[in-house]
Amino acid sequence: MRTTTPGLPVLAVALCLTVSGVGAAGPAQRARTSDLDALMEKVLARRDETWSKLQQYVLDERERAQVVGPAGARLYGLDREYTWYIRDGAFVRSPVRFDGVTLSEAERQAYERQWIEREREREARRSARDASRAAEKSADEPPTDVDGLLKLTKEPQFVSAAYFLRFKFEPGRYALAAREPFEGRTVLRIEYYPERLFSDDESGRKRAAQDRKDDDVDARVERQIERQMNKVALITLWVEPKAHQIVKYTFDNVGFDFLPGRSLVRVDTIRASMQMGEPFPGVWLPRTIDGRGAFTLANGTYAIQYDLAYLNYRQADVKVKLR
Repeated sequence: MRTTTPGLPVLAVALCLTVSGVGAAGPAQRARTSDLDALMEKVLARRDETWSKLQQYVLDERERAQVVGPAGARLYGLDREYTWYIRDGAFVRSPVRFDGVTLSEAERQAYERQWIEREREREARRSARDASRAAEKSADEPPTDVDGLLKLTKEPQFVSAAYFLRFKFEPGRYALAAREPFEGRTVLRIEYYPERLFSDDESGRKRAAQDRKDDDVDARVERQIERQMNKVALITLWVEPKAHQIVKYTFDNVGFDFLPGRSLVRVDTIRASMQMGEPFPGVWLPRTIDGRGAFTLANGTYAIQYDLAYLNYRQADVKVKLR
C-alpha cells in the first residue's frame, strides 16, 4: 500500500511553474486565468444550492470500512445500509442492515432517536459558532431556533459529507489541465493548489507576524503544520461549466516528511474523492465518497479504506399506509 511520492523540492518547482508562471504570461494567458477565476468563484458560490431544488426525495446509503494490517490481515471492518427519508420536515438516517443482519423495528427507532439528538447537538454547536463570528452584526437579527435547524432549509448530512473539503475561493491558484468527457458531458479538469485550505483567511504576511509575537510554541507549530499541509496538497476538480457544478473532486497529500514523530509512525498516503450524480434533471446530488490512507509502524504498514455510496434516489411517496 506504500506509494512513492515526489519530494518537496520537485513539488515546489512544479508549483512555481504552474502558479507563479501565470504572472509572467502574456495577455492571452492572463485573460484565460481571469476567466478561470471567475468560473471558480461562481462554482464555489453555488455549490450548496442544487440539493434544495427538489427536496421531496428519499435515498439509500451503504457505508463500508476496513483496516488491513501487515501481511494483509483484516483487523476491522463494517458494512452498513441505511435509508434516508423525510420525517417532520427533516431528513432522517434510518438503519436497515448492519453487517448483513436486518435490524428490528425497536433497534431502528432507537438509532433514529439517537441520530436526531446528535444532529440537534451538532447544529446547536454550529449555530453558536456562527453567532460568535457574527457578533459584530446587527443585534436586530432574530434568535436561532435550534429545533428548526434540522428542517429542509438546512442541508442534510449526506450533502455536507460530500463537501468534506470546504474550499475557499483563492484567485490565481487554479490551473486548467484538460477537457474530459464525464457521463456524456464535456467537463473541465482543474487543478487547485491551495494556500488557505487548512488555515484561516489571514494572509501569509499576517500569519508570519503573528508567529513572531506569539509566545505559544504549540500554536506556532500548529500554524507551521497547516502551512506545510497546504504546500503538499493537490486538489483536482472536474467542473461542468454550463451548470457551474463540481461533478467530482479528488484530494491528495503528496508528501509528509515535515510531520513530527516519523521515528514512531510514518504517514505514507492520504487520498479522498467525491463524485456527484444527476438523479433528477438539473439536480446534482452525492453519489460516492471514498477515502484511502496508509501509515507505517515498526511492525509493518497499515491501510485504511472507507467508502460511502448513495443509491436509488427517488421521489418521496406521499401516500399513507395504515396498519
